Amino acid sequence: GKVHNPEWNRNEIPHSCGELCGKKRQCLDCPHLCNILCHPGPCPSCPAFVTKTCECGQTSHSVRCGQSTKIHCSNVCGNTLNCGKHSCTQVCHAGKCSPCQLTAQQVCYCGSNFKEVLCGTKEEFSDGFGNFSCQNICGKKLNCGRHNCTQVCHPQPCQLCPRLPQVVYRCPCGQTPLSKLLELGCVERKICTDPIPSCGKTCGKPLSCGSYEFIHTCESLCHEGDCRPCSHTSNIYCRCGFKKKEVPCALLRNKAAITFMCDKRCNKKRSCGRHKCNEVCCVDIEHKCSLVCGRKLNCGLHRCEEPCHRGSCQTCWQTSFDELTCYCGESVIYPPVPCGTQPPECKKPCTRPHDCDHPVYHSCHSEEKCPPCTYLTQKWCMGKHELRSNIPCHLTDISCGLRCNQVLKCGMHKCKRICHKGECLIDEECKQPCIIPRLYCNHPCMAPCHPSSPCPTTPCCAKVDLQCECGRRKESMICSEASNTYQRIAAISIATKLTDLQLGDSVEISRLITKKEMKQARLQCDEECLALQRNRRLAEALEIDDNSDPFNVRSSGPKYSDLLKEDARKDLKFVSDIEKEMRMLVEAVNKGKHTKKSHCYPPMNRDHRRIIHELAQVYGIESVSYDNEPKRNVVITAVKGKSICPSNTLTSVLDKEMQSRPPPPIPHYKQTDKSSGNSGLSKPLKEEPVIDYFDVQD
Repeated sequence: GKVHNPEWNRNEIPHSCGELCGKKRQCLDCPHLCNILCHPGPCPSCPAFVTKTCECGQTSHSVRCGQSTKIHCSNVCGNTLNCGKHSCTQVCHAGKCSPCQLTAQQVCYCGSNFKEVLCGTKEEFSDGFGNFSCQNICGKKLNCGRHNCTQVCHPQPCQLCPRLPQVVYRCPCGQTPLSKLLELGCVERKICTDPIPSCGKTCGKPLSCGSYEFIHTCESLCHEGDCRPCSHTSNIYCRCGFKKKEVPCALLRNKAAITFMCDKRCNKKRSCGRHKCNEVCCVDIEHKCSLVCGRKLNCGLHRCEEPCHRGSCQTCWQTSFDELTCYCGESVIYPPVPCGTQPPECKKPCTRPHDCDHPVYHSCHSEEKCPPCTYLTQKWCMGKHELRSNIPCHLTDISCGLRCNQVLKCGMHKCKRICHKGECLIDEECKQPCIIPRLYCNHPCMAPCHPSSPCPTTPCCAKVDLQCECGRRKESMICSEASNTYQRIAAISIATKLTDLQLGDSVEISRLITKKEMKQARLQCDEECLALQRNRRLAEALEIDDNSDPFNVRSSGPKYSDLLKEDARKDLKFVSDIEKEMRMLVEAVNKGKHTKKSHCYPPMNRDHRRIIHELAQVYGIESVSYDNEPKRNVVITAVKGKSICPSNTLTSVLDKEMQSRPPPPIPHYKQTDKSSGNSGLSKPLKEEPVIDYFDVQD
């Protein structure tokens, strides 16, 4: 901590200044500073030797300063104990000595009671005659010799007699001095037994009844002794303090003696935490529950008989003295058997009766029901389509995954549900589209199944493929719209033919529109169609074969981007493996019965994923990236009729380009100075990062 940002030196510890550390060690009693060079981490323990005494202080030893262990000798401690009379008899120990364990007899202050305590206990409370208060009335004779002390057992000397003439200066009520009463002719008191003169006024001493707001006082004339009962009334509270009641003060000599109970029930939870107290005028603090717990014990057979409590019940204490065996009797647990003990585990085969005759592979068990039989058998599926193999014996309802294909009640359709159990349609009617061909277009009706009624007259919604006369233009259209279009074109054609009738020519109407033409609506040829027909006539005139390809237009293979070719040159093996997998996937989907097939590639980097996406476009394959980095991978899906295998693969295209390319020139390197550490080859420029636009699609 002496130098900020120290300079680096290969011969010193990193981040070190190379000077002495000089820090104070972590040991609180070590006065020495760290004497090694600047270092990381805490300072090591102090290597200096110092003289330390043992715990009792009788012997001394030379130890290392950094040693944290305490030193103990084999001598007796001998220190004075807390009583101040005896010494410690333990061997040299740490900490304070234990209190003195010898007993001594002590007497109370009034001398009527004795007790035995440990030596040195409450010695500070001694007054020279006693050590404790017995809480009884003292009873010692006062200095007058006629009266006894009425105080509780006390350490100080008893007080003077309260009736001595030297002590009493006023009348019994305390309102008038005795000197004034002597002037009025009262007899002077000589001893403590002489009566105290009365002033004749109302006493006025506060009584024990009343409240803090209204204090009741004695209404009698000045008198000696206790005051008479009060003539007023006082309010007393029930024991829980919720309600109060008014009673005569004459009956209320002690408020604690007169109590009543209110009708309020306690709503607090008992100590068990399950039940409410419900005690009337409750004054309990702990609210202990007196009910029986009654919860089931761990055995599951008996209930807890302890008072209701928190937490888990104790284990069942009942025990059986009968042997506990497994079902077959091979394994035995001998008594005593605690209640709730499960039958012993048995390794023998199960001997219970089973529903099938297959061999038993499970062990003896205590459960009444055996595990299901897993023996592999042959069973028919629920629809009786095929006999399935390797079916566990306990399985009853087996589906083959094929369509049901049973004829429905309508007699026209078949059930399209996957192989199922029971009837195809129980309370429902067939709702499949009607397949009866229409009268004009021969397309199916497609209305909901109506076996007992004729097909409704609705427009046909089936899609038909239309094309022009030359066959170049192709378009899909709804059947009803296509027929309306052709009828309009046919009407125009008839109208043009009928114009000849006005000129006096005869026209045969039956040849204008045939039945075949009514069923085949066509599109009109556009300018491009006319251009193709003109080119075809020109080719016939010049005797050019249609199958020839002089400009190599048809044989041109798929177009691979320059970036894809460049990536393929860098990693040709990876590209060839990807193309091989794609070709196999396309061939499999085109030859198989499934319309789609997918393949999942393992997680790879961004550049490899981009190559897969670009190749998938060439092959007509769908490709999507899933998951996040670094687990991001690509899944490709080939679709039947859409995915193709190009004639020229990317690897073959690269091979042809390599064969047609001239050999590269021999590079000439500039000679450099040997002393310089740089080579003559110039470093290639850093390529710009390529954005993977194909990853955006997910």
